[in-house]
Amino acid sequence: MSAEESESSGSTPAEVIEVVGRTGMHGEAMQVKCRIREGENQGRIITRNVLGPVREGDVLQLRETAREADTIGGQ
Repeated sequence: MSAEESESSGSTPAEVIEVVGRTGMHGEAMQVKCRIREGENQGRIITRNVLGPVREGDVLQLRETAREADTIGGQ
């Protein structure tokens, strides 16, 4: 996917570099650390909550990269 396609679709690719753990009331979401691949935040590592199966090396398409998830346990 080129940068032009990424901008037109409104999403930014981010590679999962670490699966932190499960979160949510019933453990339905995974908390992951991912590295932004393109855009103004390229190279930045952020924490996000992801629904569904995910593992290290997967590429997520994020709608926005400014917001981060709280850490598990709230600390």
